[in-house]
Amino acid sequence: MAELQYLETGTDGDIIALSDGAPNQLIGSRPDRSYGSVHRLELHAYRIAAPKAQALVYPGGGYLKLMHDKEGVEVALWLNSLSIDAYVVTHRLPGATAIDGIHPKDIALKDSLACLDYLHRSGSTLPLFHVGLSSGGHLAGVMACQDHPLAAKGAIIAYAPVNANHKDYKAPAGKPDYPPAEKQDFYNDWPIGISALPHGIPKIPLFLAYALHDQSVPVDHVLNLIRSAHEAKREVDAHIFGTAPHGFALRDKSGTHAAWTELAEQWMARHL
Repeated sequence: MAELQYLETGTDGDIIALSDGAPNQLIGSRPDRSYGSVHRLELHAYRIAAPKAQALVYPGGGYLKLMHDKEGVEVALWLNSLSIDAYVVTHRLPGATAIDGIHPKDIALKDSLACLDYLHRSGSTLPLFHVGLSSGGHLAGVMACQDHPLAAKGAIIAYAPVNANHKDYKAPAGKPDYPPAEKQDFYNDWPIGISALPHGIPKIPLFLAYALHDQSVPVDHVLNLIRSAHEAKREVDAHIFGTAPHGFALRDKSGTHAAWTELAEQWMARHL
């Protein structure tokens, strides 16, 4: 993998506004900036001269905020280093304040589909990947279940709460619902990888990277998904790292999970 130049370049990409509203304002400082609120849908484009593919990148933040630098920009620049155009999705947040009330439970899905529509309208014929970390990985999984004229080659999902936040499949059992209600409702509507709810079984190949002892996202999430993929005869490459912390992203190099991006690079190359 080419060395990331994030701290040196400080690039913010090209910001494409895809809805009405005031420009979004980052909080914090590099390399840990985030969006605490999202007023309008924005696509942050990181393009290169001769791309061989393109990707929609979904940052995490528990659907309460967006970790723009750690799980958005840095992922985009890694993809650029692999000759992939990357578009960081700055979507609105379920249950957050909107101009006319609050955003509905499915606002992140609607916004992500609008981003996919934008790429489709642009006329690009490049192969597409969905890439998401943490709650952004849940959203990447949801997108992997959608029918769209711009079909993806696969999805990369890391330490994401894909299914065990659902009201009937919680891990640990009995944990309380997540506020706001719209966030919990979205998890209930879209459990990714539960055989009894086949609308949430992705239609495309998946690459998964998880932490065995993750306290924020129990390993049950990925185990449920693996079992369901096996039953449905879907293609899944799953990597569960024994010492990885939650949120390892591209920064934590303390264990074998440091190699997950190289494994993902090989996986993408096979699917191109």
